[in-house]
Amino acid sequence: MFRLLFWILVIVAIVWLWRRLTRPAPRPVAKAEPEAPKPMVRCAQCGVHLPREEALADGRLWYCSQAHLSQGPRHGER
Repeated sequence: MFRLLFWILVIVAIVWLWRRLTRPAPRPVAKAEPEAPKPMVRCAQCGVHLPREEALADGRLWYCSQAHLSQGPRHGER
């Protein structure tokens, strides 16, 4: 009985080693380049910060939406 279990374990170990050695090496995963931070601007009406590419400009002032652009800057704005 012991001999049978011994040979089964030897065969299983050989098959495991064979598969491990013949399997192609895993490819290293390339790390994604970190994205550069986008310039942010502040809405002159409500003060929300948003990416400059999504903002609407009126001279030197930036707005988050068409509604705030039409309302103009908030009173007391610098």
